[in-house]
Amino acid sequence: MTFSALDHPVLGALLGDGELGAHFGFDADWRAMLAFESALAAAQAAHGLIPVEAAARIAEVSARLDPDLIALRKAVARDGVVTIALVDQLRAAVGAEHAAHVHRGATSQDVIDTGLMIRLKNAAALLDARLAAVIGALDGLSARFGDGPLMAHTRMQRAVPFAARDKIETWRAPIERHRARLATTAPTIFAVQFGGPIGVRGEGGGAVAADLARRLGLTDAPAWHSQRDRLYEFASWLANVGGSLGKLGQDVALMAQNEVAEIRLSGGGASSAMAHKSNPVRAEALIALARFAGAAHVGMTQALIHENERSGAAWTLEWLALPPLAGAVGAATRIAISLCDDIEFVRR
Repeated sequence: MTFSALDHPVLGALLGDGELGAHFGFDADWRAMLAFESALAAAQAAHGLIPVEAAARIAEVSARLDPDLIALRKAVARDGVVTIALVDQLRAAVGAEHAAHVHRGATSQDVIDTGLMIRLKNAAALLDARLAAVIGALDGLSARFGDGPLMAHTRMQRAVPFAARDKIETWRAPIERHRARLATTAPTIFAVQFGGPIGVRGEGGGAVAADLARRLGLTDAPAWHSQRDRLYEFASWLANVGGSLGKLGQDVALMAQNEVAEIRLSGGGASSAMAHKSNPVRAEALIALARFAGAAHVGMTQALIHENERSGAAWTLEWLALPPLAGAVGAATRIAISLCDDIEFVRR
């Protein structure tokens, strides 16, 4: 059983993205959380807060630990977070001599948020590479068909003639801007989380946090337990990308209408009732995914509202809203690349 078309065993072939989804699977999740614990111990050892031998043992165990998932499921149902049981399992595997040095000075949110940032940074790199491929595909279209004449339409009415390259540029330019925005904002978005119980770091906290960020490839920043603008900014970027690809899909679907016939699509969708039809399936998918991404983005808007120094409810809402938002945009980037490769402008 699945609740989502994004990972449905059948519908997922159209709307899913296994490559992007892997960054949101639990295997990637617990590995990122254990990477936090390993890097934290190493940073604390480097600043003389725990023995070097303890850090080495924690790193060795973190690299090979295979968590008891059944126990983690039971713990989440009880505690609301996975980290309590995960840290207990890590401590048990590390052994009594060094167990007290595991997770020192950290809280559950430090582990979960930093693990999420590690995974989001990797997901963003994948999406950026795909957007570059979309731009390449659009450049190829422009090289092949850019000189062809088209009729521009404003408010769904015929306007004045222009060239195919002008139309293609309306699809391409936003993608360029999205890549530029990501390059500019990524250093502020993908930040380490290390604040301890209430966000006020303890002994050596600032130096440890900076070292921890360096080891994990994240930006150093003050604790942001209840300040969720970073995640919202990334969610907004995702929704913006989805909307631009939805615009591409909407234009393609309109231009492929029989009455308009400005473009032809290879590999179009068949009809079970009308053999003559070739439905613009991937263009329609881009539209649907853009609208879905916009709806999921609203959830992230609500998740900005954290009460006081920590919110269980708003935090949980992020877990519900962000993965499907990223998954929808991931699928859209994948679909857009193949759709652009299958567009042929009709020369008149």
